[in-house]
Amino acid sequence: MSDTEDGQSAGRIYRPGEPHAFPDDRLNDVLDFVENDPEITTYLEAQNVNAVDRKGYNDHGSKHISIVRHRALCLYDLLKQAGIEFNGASQQGLEEADEPVIIALAATLHDIGHVVHRDSHSYYSIPLAADELDRILPEFYTKPDAVRVKGEVLHAILCHHTEEQPLTREAGVVRIADALDMERGRSRIPYKKGGRGIDTLSSQAIRNVSLQTGDDYPVLVEIEMTSAAGVYQVDNLLKAKLRDSMLEEQVRIVAVQADETDELVERIEL
Repeated sequence: MSDTEDGQSAGRIYRPGEPHAFPDDRLNDVLDFVENDPEITTYLEAQNVNAVDRKGYNDHGSKHISIVRHRALCLYDLLKQAGIEFNGASQQGLEEADEPVIIALAATLHDIGHVVHRDSHSYYSIPLAADELDRILPEFYTKPDAVRVKGEVLHAILCHHTEEQPLTREAGVVRIADALDMERGRSRIPYKKGGRGIDTLSSQAIRNVSLQTGDDYPVLVEIEMTSAAGVYQVDNLLKAKLRDSMLEEQVRIVAVQADETDELVERIEL
């Protein structure tokens, strides 16, 4: 099932009208703004050109951003249900309601640097996102709070790649959510163009990713694979981003390997 507004899978879609384990009015207002802003939507389309058309890489455009933002907010919601405390907004003297705003804005703008170049894009994302935040945040915040929210969003953007270590759980959520976009749909563009690299083949083996409350952990990430090739996505991408995310103790990853007929099923904790 794809991550669309019509999707029904739990732990995949953030729905503004449903109850959440955190104050969501401010977040929902910000989401309404960014999802309908022509400058942001144009950036999300344009950033796929270098990634896909010129580098032959997988999707980093509006679809990827939507999936990452949805899953980041679902992951955050599960952690809040479990009573996990977040430190980014609070250490800045901001409110709890600002935590999901930081997460949502970072998830929306984390790949904007692709319009400059795919390589080192997280560093190019910083000045471009800063300009967008200077335009967005005054709609919702006083100047002092806007500056603090901006700093936390930029920190989360910078740390979505493994080169930089997150210092806040908000940044950790964005980092993990970026890797949770690993299903077949992620590789559809380069696969159709003839790409057969390990990223593409491994992504083709991932059938479904779901987030749910675990028995012994606040969050269980369950990954359905049709072949062992999917382990590359989990081991080299998701587990790498979970490491040093400040959320290692709260998130458990389980892979379920099944053949296309579901006759053979193997459950593996990774």
